[in-house]
Amino acid sequence: MRKQLMKGNEAVVKSAILAGCRAFYGYPITPATEITEAAALYMPPSGGVFLQAESEVASINMLYGAASAGVRVMTSSSGPGISLMQEGMSYLAGAELPCVIVDITRAGPGLGNISSEQGDYHQVVKGGGHGNYRTIVLAPHSVQEMADLTALAFELADRYRNPVVLLADGFIGQMMEPVEFPQTAVEPRMPGWAVAGTKETRGNFLTSLVLDNDGLEKHQLDLEAKYRRVEECEVRAEEWQTEDAEIVLVGYGIVARILKAVAAEARANGIKVGVLRPITLYPFPTKNFQRLAKTARVFVVVEMSNGQMVEDVRLAVNGARPVEFFSRVGGNVPSHEEVLGIVQQQAGRILSEMQLEEERMTNA
Repeated sequence: MRKQLMKGNEAVVKSAILAGCRAFYGYPITPATEITEAAALYMPPSGGVFLQAESEVASINMLYGAASAGVRVMTSSSGPGISLMQEGMSYLAGAELPCVIVDITRAGPGLGNISSEQGDYHQVVKGGGHGNYRTIVLAPHSVQEMADLTALAFELADRYRNPVVLLADGFIGQMMEPVEFPQTAVEPRMPGWAVAGTKETRGNFLTSLVLDNDGLEKHQLDLEAKYRRVEECEVRAEEWQTEDAEIVLVGYGIVARILKAVAAEARANGIKVGVLRPITLYPFPTKNFQRLAKTARVFVVVEMSNGQMVEDVRLAVNGARPVEFFSRVGGNVPSHEEVLGIVQQQAGRILSEMQLEEERMTNA
C-alpha cells in the first residue's frame, strides 16, 4: 500500500479501525480534536459506532459498557479531559476491561494553554485514579508510530484485559508525515469473557465492586500478578548509538527526535553520545538503564514537563551514575542549541574527571 500523508491524530483513527475498533465515544478538545473528527468521518462507514458524548465523564463510562460487550473501543482527549476520565479508568482496570485511551497532551496545570507539553506523565503512568491499578502506556515519536502503536495498544488491551493509553504530545498529534498501514484488517470478534447474557442469565458479570475484604485483596493480588507479567513481557525501548556512549540522552515523544539530532552533531564533533527512548512508559525499560549504567558516565533526561519521567530514570539507575535533568514547560520546546550546550558541558566535565583519574594513577 502506498504511504498516505496525514496528521498523527488521523493516523490513530485509521489504524484503530484496521485493528478492529468498532466504537468511539469522545468529546473534542484541542489538540486532540482531529481524532474525534476523524472517528466521526471513518467509523460509521466501517460498520462502527461514533458518538460525541456530552462530557469526558460520559465517554469513559460508555467505554466501560462497550468493552463489557466485547467491542474494541477507543476514546481520546487531552489533559483536562483525561483528568475527568480518571475515575472511569480505575473502574475499567478494576473490572479488567480492555480499551484504548489516546491522550494528546497540552500544557497545564488547569486549562493551561493549547500548546504541546508532557505534563500528563504522572497522570497516566502512575494511575491517576483511585486504588491500586496500572495502565499500559505507549509513547510514539512519529506519525508512523501513532499508527503502529495504536494497533499494538488494542492487542495489549485484549491480551491483558486492561486499559492502554497512547500518550503523545501535541506536536506528534498535529504534525503531518507519510504513514503506511497494513494491507489486511483485523476482523472484529466477540471474546469469550464478554457479557453475553440472556433474559434468564447475566452471562459474564463484570464489575469493579468487591465488597468482601479478602475477596478484594485477592483480586488486587491477581491484578499485581498481571502487571508483573506485563513488566516481564512488554517492555519496549529504542536505543540509538548507545554501544559506546558516555553521555546517554533520555526522552520520549517529540523530545526524542531533538535528542537524536543533538547526538548526531555531538558525534560529528567527537563526543560519544547516545539516545535511550522509552516507548513503553509503563512498563518502564528499567533494565535498559541498568545495563547502560555499567558503561555510560551520565544520563541526561530532557522533558517538556517539570520533571516527571526523570523520577523513574533515577529509580532505574539507582545511584549508579549521575542523572541530570533539563526541561521547558508552558508549551515551550527544548531547543537543539540548549540541549547541545548541556551535552558539551557534560563532555567537559567528563574530560576533567578522566584527567584527574589519570593524574591519580600517575601519582600512585
